[in-house]
Amino acid sequence: MNRFLIALAAIALSTVPGLAQSPQAFQQCQSCHMVTAPNGATIAGRGRTGPNLYGVIGRRAGSVPGFAYGDSVRAAGQAGLVWTEQNIAQYVSDPTGFLQSFLRDDSARSRMSYRARSGQAEVARFLATQR
Repeated sequence: MNRFLIALAAIALSTVPGLAQSPQAFQQCQSCHMVTAPNGATIAGRGRTGPNLYGVIGRRAGSVPGFAYGDSVRAAGQAGLVWTEQNIAQYVSDPTGFLQSFLRDDSARSRMSYRARSGQAEVARFLATQR
């Protein structure tokens, strides 16, 4: 009976937005990024190197107030880049290559040096739920 109640509680919590555990794929992101709700509740991660990823899907690139973005990410945002599930999955695969392609500028560089080798779509889907 106890196992049943524990399983039922886990299922219930996983369906409440913001309370679901971050996917295994996001663990590769959390050393640099966090997902912290506007009320201050940390949903995933503890990193402070990268910007808070709460609400990133639908947000203009390079637009978190107070975060020191690199020139290329700010330029991409000014050129109209808005993060979607699809393009954020592409970005985490090859941040510099993505910016070079988007900006049509071979000198564009991302300050994010990490390249996700797997789980990009899962990370993007998780981030899409964090609004």
